[in-house]
Amino acid sequence: MITLKIDGKEHFYDEGLKYELIAGEFQDSYRDRIALVTMNGKIRELMKKADRDGELGFITTSGEAGHRTYCRTAIMILMKAVEDVEGKGTSEYVKVEFTNGPAYFCSFGDRETVSAETADEIRERMHAIIEADLPITKKAYPLEEGIELFRKLGMKDKVGLFRFRRSSMINIYCLGDYYDYYYGYMMPSTGYIDRFDVVPYENGVMLVLPEKSDHSVLPEFKPRKKLFETMKQASDWGLMMGIGTVGDLNEHICANKAEEMILVQEALQERRIGEMAQEIKNRETVRAVLVAGPSSSGKTTFAKRLSVQLVTMGYKPIMISLDDYYLDHSLTPLDEDGNPDYECLEALDIKLFGENMDSLLEGKETEVPIFNFQTGKREAEGRKLILEDNDILVIEGIHALDTGLINKIPDEKLFRIFISALTSINIDEHNRIPTTDTRLIRRLVRDFRTRGASARRTIGMWDSVRRGEEKYIFPFQEEADVFFNSSLVYELSVLKPYAEPLLYSVPKGAPEYYEAKRLLKFFEYFLTLPATGVPGDSLVREFIGQGVFGMG
Repeated sequence: MITLKIDGKEHFYDEGLKYELIAGEFQDSYRDRIALVTMNGKIRELMKKADRDGELGFITTSGEAGHRTYCRTAIMILMKAVEDVEGKGTSEYVKVEFTNGPAYFCSFGDRETVSAETADEIRERMHAIIEADLPITKKAYPLEEGIELFRKLGMKDKVGLFRFRRSSMINIYCLGDYYDYYYGYMMPSTGYIDRFDVVPYENGVMLVLPEKSDHSVLPEFKPRKKLFETMKQASDWGLMMGIGTVGDLNEHICANKAEEMILVQEALQERRIGEMAQEIKNRETVRAVLVAGPSSSGKTTFAKRLSVQLVTMGYKPIMISLDDYYLDHSLTPLDEDGNPDYECLEALDIKLFGENMDSLLEGKETEVPIFNFQTGKREAEGRKLILEDNDILVIEGIHALDTGLINKIPDEKLFRIFISALTSINIDEHNRIPTTDTRLIRRLVRDFRTRGASARRTIGMWDSVRRGEEKYIFPFQEEADVFFNSSLVYELSVLKPYAEPLLYSVPKGAPEYYEAKRLLKFFEYFLTLPATGVPGDSLVREFIGQGVFGMG
């Protein structure tokens, strides 16, 4: 017998009982499905067995780790269904590319389209697999044995990934006769996936899944065409360079191709920024360029690089940061938990911003504010500006596209840009890198460098930041005239040596420990790339420092 303390009470179980059975006894106490357990501070899958005394906790699908486990399991079922419908080995050509709202876009190799009939067949096969409640098992293989298994299965991307594996073992999941590798945890059986849809889209399908906030509802898939096209362009750029996965990236670093890779990536971004400047020039009535995007998307550096391009078009750019329009922190509205909500639009002085814009667009000399983040207050005196004939405003901030902020400015005078770090490479074909991971890692590095903030503090704030983005920023992204992807294919290899020491500093037992440990494991896939080859005007410099735009 073993003794498990659950919610402060001791419970006794036979040694070797699966956590899934123990979780079942407590499921009624939770609104959402239990997806994982914590055993003595370590996350364990439900398929594992209890073999020692300790303290047991539960993680549901409403938590980040539980939600990712649900989505990961649904992806594996999709791949199994594809092979059942299309034939053995065909899942290798299906790539989980990026999310589009609540859906994962999965491309089907070189196909131009995927028919509704094929999507229907895959959906029905997924339903059959789920209804059968088939077990998902995990087995640790010696490294070479695992690589040989994937070589026989034709999964070249995984062979390339594990060429750089430091560990001597690989955990491989099995569903019937389907084998695959997944970065992260998995549900114990297919019956846990109770809501999903498969929708044909472009040259693949959208796997629609519940959102973390509410697993009881399957949201309707609404195409975000501009976002999709930007993500597709990022993937195409990666393929053009021969870098679609982390294994490809590591190969380039080992082959001494890092310098060329960096130069090409930076040139592609600069070309895109130049194209935007030309679009602005072509719209002769534009007087203000709005640059919006979520946290750590690189808005400040992008706005400065765009300003340089605008100078070549004959403009004199005047930069304004919406951060300078913050209300004094003592006046900041509170969120539902009673904490200051710095992400909401009402945290800004909307009235003053409107008055300043009216005055500037009328050609009047205008004093715009300067906010002091050390004191949490606006400075007594601001900047005096006047918008002359060849001047153009470049306004950056998370709310720059919010209609509640800009609704009184004539539309013909505006050019809207939405920027985000839309990660363009995968760990392998079936394991995508969430764009939020790239942004969190960027913010960890920058917050420590510029504010001395610990990784624990930054991780602890991240859920609140993400909620604010979903509520206040992303709803306006499709209003943009153009999208810009600030992610660089090489950046995680550069950020690695900056981020790892910060993540190791998070103490075991802290609420942020699980996320820090997950990110440390994530970095194990990447070879380190020195920052010496990163240009001074690169977006990466906004986070690691030593840039040419005065940000460290």
